[in-house]
Amino acid sequence: MKMKYFRIAVLSFAVLSASVLWAEAETSLNASAPDGIRPGGTLADETKAPDIPETVTPIKKPMRNYPDQPPTIPHSVEGYQVDRNYNQCLSCHSRARSPDTGAPMVSITHYLDRDHQALAAVSPRRYFCVQCHVPQHAVEPVTSSNFQGIEKVLEESLNREVNQSENHNNGMKAAE
Repeated sequence: MKMKYFRIAVLSFAVLSASVLWAEAETSLNASAPDGIRPGGTLADETKAPDIPETVTPIKKPMRNYPDQPPTIPHSVEGYQVDRNYNQCLSCHSRARSPDTGAPMVSITHYLDRDHQALAAVSPRRYFCVQCHVPQHAVEPVTSSNFQGIEKVLEESLNREVNQSENHNNGMKAAE
């Protein structure tokens, strides 16, 4: 008989705990979210995703901002199949197909394993192209940026050194 009451007590406690947790979860899902990149709302709200903007197709290859920067994709890849069974990018960019298609061949670095040994096919760690390469879209920046390419950084550094040197030389002449 005591066991029966114990089971009822444990079951009642479990139901009560579950209802409290459920109420807390409902409250937290409806808590107001801060405005960030997308407008706020609540976590429970289902907002419409923005439309996918047009892909920018540059007339010439854009300059890269730093050494070894992956080049951008100059065309839409919407609907491309890139999974463990098939990589549609390689139908144009593989070593064998690029002469026929006119597309740039995948970099030779993509044919090296992690020990820098040459492989016959694209390395598995370089197989999913859109991990590094992305198409560009015609959109306004979400946030401002003060990013400067390496040429600009080096130019400013050189100008500072020249100015410091000139100031030092002028100071030496004034001291004479």
